[in-house]
Amino acid sequence: MTTTHTETQGDTLTTGRPDVRPDHGDHERFAHFVDRDKATEGTVLGTPVVALCGKVWVPSRDPKKYPVCPECQRLYELGPEGRMREWQDRASSGQD
Repeated sequence: MTTTHTETQGDTLTTGRPDVRPDHGDHERFAHFVDRDKATEGTVLGTPVVALCGKVWVPSRDPKKYPVCPECQRLYELGPEGRMREWQDRASSGQD
């Protein structure tokens, strides 16, 4: 049996801002924390929203039917000041 590995190299730019590209990941499996007004706007107008965890999607489903995203829950529990500190720490250390 032969195994082939392909490696790619590229530059990564860390900006400290959330990745706001539409994501087709696990947002289908979780309910996320989003500003209520933004969620309503997103549902009515079909515009993408950004959750606390950084997920970006167009809301279209009843969030009560899904478990809460663990990362959104953790960030929500930190409160606004705690989230700001964490995001500033991430930005200064170059982590996502």
